[in-house]
Amino acid sequence: MRIHGGARIGVLFAWLIAFGLTGVTAAWADETCNSPYIAKLIKGQEDYVYVWALGVDGVGDGSDKLVTVDVNPKSKTYGKVLGSASVGGRGEAHHMGFTDDRRFLWAGGLSDSKIYVFDIGTDPGKPKLVQTIVDLTERTGYVGPHTYYALPGRMLVQTLSNAKDKGGVTGMALYNNKGEFIAAYPMPTDGGGDGYGYDLAVNPKKNVLLTSSFAGYANYMRPLGEVVNDPEAMKRFGNTMVLWDLKALKPKKIFAVPGAPLEIRWSPKAGDNWAVAATALTSKIWLVKQDGSGEWQAKDVATIGDPAKIPLPVDISITRDGKGLWVNTFMDGTTRYFDLSTPAAPKQTYAKVTGKQVNMISQSWDGKRVYITSSLLANWDKGGADNEQFLRGFAWDGRELKQVFEVDFTKEQLGRAHHMKLGSRALRSS
Repeated sequence: MRIHGGARIGVLFAWLIAFGLTGVTAAWADETCNSPYIAKLIKGQEDYVYVWALGVDGVGDGSDKLVTVDVNPKSKTYGKVLGSASVGGRGEAHHMGFTDDRRFLWAGGLSDSKIYVFDIGTDPGKPKLVQTIVDLTERTGYVGPHTYYALPGRMLVQTLSNAKDKGGVTGMALYNNKGEFIAAYPMPTDGGGDGYGYDLAVNPKKNVLLTSSFAGYANYMRPLGEVVNDPEAMKRFGNTMVLWDLKALKPKKIFAVPGAPLEIRWSPKAGDNWAVAATALTSKIWLVKQDGSGEWQAKDVATIGDPAKIPLPVDISITRDGKGLWVNTFMDGTTRYFDLSTPAAPKQTYAKVTGKQVNMISQSWDGKRVYITSSLLANWDKGGADNEQFLRGFAWDGRELKQVFEVDFTKEQLGRAHHMKLGSRALRSS
């Protein structure tokens, strides 16, 4: 994120005020955050962290790649890179997701809209690129595939933009596990909908799908300094979440959630039927749940850091019991923990600076291991000495995060470290 000095931060905050995004009025990948249709959860020690990394010109082969890191403390190669699978080009590598059988990992690029399918079942320690899906834009008119979410035998892909004007109006694409296109579903633009998309997550028992919203290609592919100095661009961020009928894939209700709501996390605890999301521009935690009459509502329930300083909340990770939430804030490089024992009143109980810039955060099922990566977007990452690119592993004892290893992606000539997924030798396909 190339914003330097107080002047530009001041400009960003001024625009947030101008467009009502300061949040002063009351109002993104691990075992606990996988699709509920993925049956093979790793409830013991994971062996691998797969990192989807952005290629950097002049760094290694310069291409986007899936990097496999050994994270089993009993291994002789603990904390080391085991290998990488390059896709032979740069397309703004971003997020990825498992198929329901966990044999394949879908990953994609925000700029070229290609979707790459890696076989992780044949040999979990050596993922192999086996398919490239290139028909997303042709079939749907959408660009910027972001979230890959497993449904039974299918993958639901949330996109960020469209090919017509590169704005934020977009939709979802449904594929089967073979990579064959099935249908497209536009994000609603009436009834208060802004048509924007970002993340999606489902609660099968309640037959609901939740989606969130961010910005289009014209914003996310520009340097952030340019975006915040462009008043029209600052108007083009999502301010809604949408509740869908999961089976019919039709929107049912639109929530006003100002400030770009990003990652969505349903509580994994049996019996819990609520979800949380964090807004990037207003630094808020929102709770989505049913009220006493059964009507779904969205409510701002907590503040993350000091919104005036624009900490920029990015990824969040919920604990398996639904009682805790990790939040990474990119600008100040801080990892925060919130007590969610009372979901309607989260309380921050811990904070630690874990990097000069931090983005994604993933945790093991038992909550004892936490992994953090650094890159947000190629044109939004910080510059100079602040442009750290890493995977860092931490041990968490409920009181303190202790770093136990680091992989320096620049030193290892691997590029920018973005999204993570966990792997295990025990998941080798028979």
